[in-house]
Amino acid sequence: MVPWRGVTISSAVVAVLLALRQTEFSRCHLLGVFAMAWMFQMMCWGAFVVFLFPQYFSPLRKLPGPKGDDHWMMGQYPRIVRQPTGVPMIEWINTIPHEGIIRYRGLFNQERLLITSPKALAEVLVTHNYNFRKPSAVRSSIGRILGIGVLLAEGDNHKVQRKNLMPAFAFRHVKDLYPLFWSKACEGVEAITDAVLAEAAKTNADGTTDPEKAALGSKTAVLEIGNWASRTTLDIIGMAGMGRDFGAIRDPSNPLSQTYQHVFKPSRQAQVLAVLGLLLPGPLVHALPFQRNGDIAKAAQTIRATCRELIREKKEKLERKQLTDIDILSVALESGGFTEDNLVDQMMTFLAAGHETTASAMMWAVYCLCLNPEVQSRLRLEIRERLPTPGTPGDITALDIDHMPYLNAVCNEVLRYYAPVPMTLREAAVDTVIDGVKVPKGTRIMLCPWATNKDTALWGPDAGRFDPDRWMPRDGADAESKKTAASGGATSNYAFMTFLHGPRSCIGQGFAKAEFACILASWIGRFEFNLKNKEEYDEKNMTIKGGVTARPAKGLHVYVKIVDGW
Repeated sequence: MVPWRGVTISSAVVAVLLALRQTEFSRCHLLGVFAMAWMFQMMCWGAFVVFLFPQYFSPLRKLPGPKGDDHWMMGQYPRIVRQPTGVPMIEWINTIPHEGIIRYRGLFNQERLLITSPKALAEVLVTHNYNFRKPSAVRSSIGRILGIGVLLAEGDNHKVQRKNLMPAFAFRHVKDLYPLFWSKACEGVEAITDAVLAEAAKTNADGTTDPEKAALGSKTAVLEIGNWASRTTLDIIGMAGMGRDFGAIRDPSNPLSQTYQHVFKPSRQAQVLAVLGLLLPGPLVHALPFQRNGDIAKAAQTIRATCRELIREKKEKLERKQLTDIDILSVALESGGFTEDNLVDQMMTFLAAGHETTASAMMWAVYCLCLNPEVQSRLRLEIRERLPTPGTPGDITALDIDHMPYLNAVCNEVLRYYAPVPMTLREAAVDTVIDGVKVPKGTRIMLCPWATNKDTALWGPDAGRFDPDRWMPRDGADAESKKTAASGGATSNYAFMTFLHGPRSCIGQGFAKAEFACILASWIGRFEFNLKNKEEYDEKNMTIKGGVTARPAKGLHVYVKIVDGW
């Protein structure tokens, strides 16, 4: 972070001392000396930090890192921005000889440490986890939409929040939400079915010809599946998190859904503000006259108002002793461990992160199944054998979903291969040590699930291949083989970094995995998916946008075919 205060104070001292030595010294002279001293110090500081320190003085300079693709002032930043999210890290982790830590340079040659080995990951995430925090620029940026809930809280505040929220995410509570997950997923299936039939009828009436659509059959339409995934997961988190049906599945113009789609949409202004956040204090960046700032402020106001309204409704029920709901908000209220403002932040976190991450996972699941039609067909067979047709009376239980081996194998492999959150930053809060390497306070630490989840040292030579069978025990397998299959064949539990580990791991991972499994089962049971853009069958041609989650930059347009019989 730029030492604004120190430079300003020292410049003021220089100006005053010079003024005291002069018999005639006007206010203009004083300001001029201050400005010159300020600019000179900033230039010296910038030259030292950008050029001299990382090259000649940094205690981390001898760590292994990428060679030959660095910019004289931007380090590896141009490549990281230019290539799909996480691709450089995947290459480095599998090609650079290292012992658990790789050093690379980001914007303005700022040092970054990519953590790779299980031992180093364990120290950052578990053993010394509170020595590392989210950078203030990150908290300030995404905190406006996500709130400073359990995801962004630090230190003792985080410990208290997580402890009070744990009952809401205990398995005994999540298992009671499976029927809700399934019913809302089926509602989404029926809405998609109606959309497919409506578009197919319109196309047939217009006489429009699409050879591929014609080959797939009359009950086929082209849909952007990411929008449907976001609306479905928003309704699920609304019901399971707050006990409110937002009605987004049936209403594409739903205000809350539109708000999230707008603020999560990538833009040039968002990239500019992210860079400025590395140099300027958060409040100053947010006050700059960018349209993006105004949009986020307006969106945050809408989301906060929605959360506060729901919280007050629940509090009234609690006061009247009528609160019998099982949603997350009800459980949190009954714990008595949160103020109203605390709860608003928690609900903002669960609304945004809870629906955006699962929607991203659904997009990648559909993409992977388009690329692997044999996996899609095999999964559909298991679903139709074990689960009732949507709309059939009766509830689906946790036992029904959790005892579907291939469904869970596909879900695990999607979450491994395309983790919804591809990377996350930490910053050393104190001088510390990682796997024997002394790390100065303020050093940025990169945790990259997209790289660790495809590390050949942890997953074997086929780490870069999508293969759900790595999670399937073989027929007649012994206990050791079953244990290996349960970890996907990885040599360490730290190989699977999608939900992180330790006290800062995703508190809602059980919730998210159950929700994901229910939606995927309902979709694949009813529909067959094929990519509209044939070039995207080659993963290298898939453009990926970064942000809170990683998604196809142009959405995911697919042929959706209704498969009769379920």
